[in-house]
Amino acid sequence: MSDASAKVQQIKLKSFTDERGVLTAIEIKDYVDWKVERVYYLTDVTKPRGGHAVRHEKKMYICQKGTIKARLHDGEKWNEFSLSGPDDAILMNGMCFRDFYDFSPDAVLMAISSVNYVPTDYIYDLDQFIKEAK
Repeated sequence: MSDASAKVQQIKLKSFTDERGVLTAIEIKDYVDWKVERVYYLTDVTKPRGGHAVRHEKKMYICQKGTIKARLHDGEKWNEFSLSGPDDAILMNGMCFRDFYDFSPDAVLMAISSVNYVPTDYIYDLDQFIKEAK
């Protein structure tokens, strides 16, 4: 189980390797205590992504392939991460402002979210996010 007191942290997922390849399994219950509402993934990324926070969201980001750099603001400070899939993940235990950049050409980033897409829940201004996060 993750450290639920940390608002954002990098975690390692269990991978199993044999002559057939690598299998990375995610038992959601081992990492989060919230209901999964939405899953999406990014591929063929040519420019930075993110630049926002989502009200009331908890999330897990998984670098399924390639390399990605990330920075997440937890309301107090920036936390920076380098992901090199498929066992690298970021666990977001509360609302954070996020930026993803330096995607390798083959990068695949999967997101598992506690909320469905609601456009009015997005915060695009960092100062507004910090104000709401306090």
